[in-house]
Amino acid sequence: MDRLMGYHSVEAALESERRTVERVWMERGNRSGRASRLRQLARRHGVPVQDLDRADLERMTGGAPRSAHQGVLASVSPVPYADPEDLVESCGEEAILLVVDGVEDPRNLGALVRTAAGAGVAAVFIPERRAAGISPTVARAAAGATERVPVGRVGNLASFIDLLKDKGFWTIGLESTAPGFWDQTRYPARMALVVGGEEKGLRRLVKERCDELVSIPLQEGVESLNVSVATGICLYEALRQRREKGRGRG
Repeated sequence: MDRLMGYHSVEAALESERRTVERVWMERGNRSGRASRLRQLARRHGVPVQDLDRADLERMTGGAPRSAHQGVLASVSPVPYADPEDLVESCGEEAILLVVDGVEDPRNLGALVRTAAGAGVAAVFIPERRAAGISPTVARAAAGATERVPVGRVGNLASFIDLLKDKGFWTIGLESTAPGFWDQTRYPARMALVVGGEEKGLRRLVKERCDELVSIPLQEGVESLNVSVATGICLYEALRQRREKGRGRG
């Protein structure tokens, strides 16, 4: 079982149909409105809640500060990965997918999943090897988004991009050296944004498989943006174009 800390993560796990919450622990004496709502939510789902002194709770979190656990901890089953091909097949005529090539920092992966949820991404795909997987740290950074956005693990990302193209998805790679800018391209109805890891970016074979590469220009002296920030810029440009198209039809 995984251990989740913090209100967002625990609340999302309780409301999720994708995994089971075994028990919730809360700091003794916490009578805040949010604590009361969490207790009610746990009771509604038949999950026992146990009160602990702060020292005992922090010992269970491995010494995490209160700002991290917020006086809330839960024992939950791991997030299940979805079958990648099933996720692709379930997409409608309009769908945005996010393909993540080799992000190793779990906090960055969590931020990516949270960004994807905010932008309405249908699914996130990550490699099976040499990359962060969905963990309690990822769930904490995602603030509950790991319960809403399905994640698939892929053995070979380059081959998977070929599959996406066969299924009618236009694949756009985010690459710092690309001559075309993120706001100069068309983001079609069925698209997959492909982003790389923290240090090396997109691997060569993955980059070569993309239909198109775009970059985000930076001011002199700034080498790069955090991967979740860069991803958000592109995803929300895709959403902006969708809104503009919708208004044009009206």
